[in-house]
Amino acid sequence: MQGNPHAAALEAVLMVVEVPVSAAELAVTLELPQPEVEDLLSRLAAEYEAEGRGFELRSVAGGWRFYSRPEFAEMVSKYVLEGQTARLTQAALETLAVIAYRQPVARSRVAAIRGVNVDSVVRTLVTRGLIEEAGTDPESGAILYQTTSYFLERLGIGSVSELPQLSPHLPGIEDLAAIELEQ
Repeated sequence: MQGNPHAAALEAVLMVVEVPVSAAELAVTLELPQPEVEDLLSRLAAEYEAEGRGFELRSVAGGWRFYSRPEFAEMVSKYVLEGQTARLTQAALETLAVIAYRQPVARSRVAAIRGVNVDSVVRTLVTRGLIEEAGTDPESGAILYQTTSYFLERLGIGSVSELPQLSPHLPGIEDLAAIELEQ
């Protein structure tokens, strides 16, 4: 696709996006029909794959974005993190999992499921952009939380329906159902 000014313009826009951008948004920006943009995206992704570039163009979380190739993840991580880790704590991971699988969900329900206060953990997850407010519960007025497109992007999935299914044999699954019935 060398020499194609539309492909070059598309690449230029994709180079500056920080979150995945839909083909519809790109079509508006480039003033091109959406089917043409979708075709260009697919062709560019195939071209990068065929050439074995250090990056790839992927559709994630309802949009398109450049990513480094998985085989270079260790090198890229080393460069970006330079020995610093920004990992989530076990408490944050557990809270995030409850929200991901039960969304939209109130903080009180997450606390009941986990058996501990989750206020500070929820604030941390909101600050990191992994969860967001999703309205209020009509009965209690409590703020509901859901995962964000950034969460999907970080996991490399398009929607929460792609999360692995929880095993019916997990310890305490009956307790979880009972807690939800009580609320």
